[in-house]
Amino acid sequence: MTTEAPVTKISRLAALRSALERGTMRHGQRMINSLHPAEIASLIESLPPAKREIVWEFVDPELEGDVLVELNEEVRAELIGGMDADELIAATEGMEVDDLADLIGDLPETLNERVLRSMDAQDRERLSAVLGFEQDSAGGLMNLDAVTIRPDVTLEVVIRYLRMRAELPDRTDRLFVVNRYDQYLGGLDLTRLLTEDPERTVGEVMDSTVEGIAPEAPAREVAKLFEDRDLVSAAVVSSDGKLLGRITIDDVVDVIREEADHSVLSMAGLDEDEDMFAGVVRSARRRAVWLGVNLATAFLAANVVGLFEATIEKVVALAVLMPIVASMGGIAGSQTLVLIIRGIALGQVEDANARWLLIREILVGMFNGLFVAGLVGLAAGLWFHEWKIGAIICGALMINLLAAAITGVSVPLVLKRFGVDPALAGGVILTTFTDCIGFASLLGLGTLFLT
Repeated sequence: MTTEAPVTKISRLAALRSALERGTMRHGQRMINSLHPAEIASLIESLPPAKREIVWEFVDPELEGDVLVELNEEVRAELIGGMDADELIAATEGMEVDDLADLIGDLPETLNERVLRSMDAQDRERLSAVLGFEQDSAGGLMNLDAVTIRPDVTLEVVIRYLRMRAELPDRTDRLFVVNRYDQYLGGLDLTRLLTEDPERTVGEVMDSTVEGIAPEAPAREVAKLFEDRDLVSAAVVSSDGKLLGRITIDDVVDVIREEADHSVLSMAGLDEDEDMFAGVVRSARRRAVWLGVNLATAFLAANVVGLFEATIEKVVALAVLMPIVASMGGIAGSQTLVLIIRGIALGQVEDANARWLLIREILVGMFNGLFVAGLVGLAAGLWFHEWKIGAIICGALMINLLAAAITGVSVPLVLKRFGVDPALAGGVILTTFTDCIGFASLLGLGTLFLT
């Protein structure tokens, strides 16, 4: 007896793309609307613009708002630009307040008032509360559908209250305990509610050790808190102790994904919201800025080489060995740079421990330098039949690996202090330093001992 393999998200999206390629997309309309909004968004982002329009036409109008929220900003703006006002208004109806807060900033300004007028007074007030905070803060992440209870009621009363509500907000794992002034006191896990003696009061069994999160807390810190404490949801509490809302794990997962995308793409000078299938001119224009920065640093390294033109003419072997010095310095520096940037992102690297890290990386650079430089020096001496050349490249590698260690630690810390993203600018600065120092040390030593 055989069983069919389960249909995975990847296989479903692949089937839809295949149907589109064959021109039989209408047969896939039902399949499209059976997907989760995030899966539909993933499908749309993986298609060229012309085919996106075809798929978008088949999306159920009731799903359009949720799909727009899941798309990256550039693709979302592109689709919104092709929708008329009534269609956009309809797409926002029934959306969760926190999702609508993410979307409303991308809507045409003339539509914002219409969207607000279409909401009831309570939802307008809730939306204004979320929009009052930065999007990448705890207040911007929170939703306002937290279930609150008082500490002086019994668990039996709470259970009856929940039955009267008939439903709970998605991803509810705990109820939030507040006093009569809506000040946050703690949380009551649903597991304790169901397993404790129903005659006990909420105040007796609640967990008062779980602190609330300040609405101004950066999203990155919120994600770290969820990771450290294995949270599914957490309360957002104002400076005067009042419960404002809650953050759930699904919002935190989005933050973690965005941070990961940002870290990877920033090192190449790219934006995490850049459309994979954007037009050639637009993509080229964006990347030209970063290429221009790298070109300027390349000219700086070339200028260093030019200072030793006479030495290179006399000792051609140095020109052959130059890429080795630059490459090894760049790789060693990048290893240190990535570790420090990661440590900064996780809150593990600060001014207090920077000195210790710097000393450690210098020692690591020395140990690796002794091994690599000795090996390369021996190989170069045998290759060119000249022990001085082997000694020179050995010394140059030692100097560059030490410089790479110092630069890899120092650059991210300095950039952070000046408010510059180390992931964005650190790689360029590191490469410039290691290239210039590597070339200068190799050619400088060559000038001293070979000419």
